[in-house]
Amino acid sequence: MTWTFTHDVDAFLTAAGPALAARPAENTVVLTVTDALRRHGPRAFGDRDPVLGWWSGPDGEVTGTLLHTPPYPASLNGLLPPQALGPLMDAHALTHVNADRETALAVAAHWPGHRIEEEQRLYRLGELVPPSPAPPGRPRLAAPADRELLVEWFGAFAADIGSPDSRADRHAQRVDERTAEGRLTLWEHEGAPVSMAGITPRIAGSARIAPVYTPPEHRGRGYAAAVTAEASRAALAAGTEELLLFTDLANPTSNGVYTRIGYRPVGDRLVVEARPSDD
Repeated sequence: MTWTFTHDVDAFLTAAGPALAARPAENTVVLTVTDALRRHGPRAFGDRDPVLGWWSGPDGEVTGTLLHTPPYPASLNGLLPPQALGPLMDAHALTHVNADRETALAVAAHWPGHRIEEEQRLYRLGELVPPSPAPPGRPRLAAPADRELLVEWFGAFAADIGSPDSRADRHAQRVDERTAEGRLTLWEHEGAPVSMAGITPRIAGSARIAPVYTPPEHRGRGYAAAVTAEASRAALAAGTEELLLFTDLANPTSNGVYTRIGYRPVGDRLVVEARPSDD
């Protein structure tokens, strides 16, 4: 039983890819982030190379993974037994992790103290239930003419969720890529966009709705539910087998929006940060 670490995304996917693809829901972030690293290089998310690792059991089977793209928290995924955490902490001085609830708290037990920064819930689409009645307006795909507004919205979304990546060039790259590939849906009212929903590339039959953003002045009118339902419908029509999304459990409004249109809970994750003590 051992950890193997690398900076090479291709080496990581050669070793761990089959295990990730076998459980695409729980590994959705690893799958989409490694896809972005392959598309855009090792500095796609920050100014340091990523650290990727996999835990192999006694039979050599990969059962869990580490994905760390600073400045984002290290993401731990899969079935990591308690005996995997000590060697991981010895090899990497982790101080900020995103993991399923049990694993996150087990990691936090290695620290003098900790703070739960966020509780996330992963949802999977069951039967899609579009809002009825729909809010005024109509859906459409994003176009190059929307670029300036959508780069601004991507930045506002990142600020809302406390993302450590505030670089406008990265927001622009994500807008351009999603627009070119038809993966960014807008809800338009009276000729102007009022909400957006993006979707990740389809990998192992699975994709994730992200990001969903409505400017503050347009909130509370049902636009987010409508645009998410339309993005979901289009993804299913294009052959996506499993649609996922994450929410912040501290936001009852967004959780209610997604459950009303057919998303059902899969599991919870914690973002946990080390502290000197539990004051």
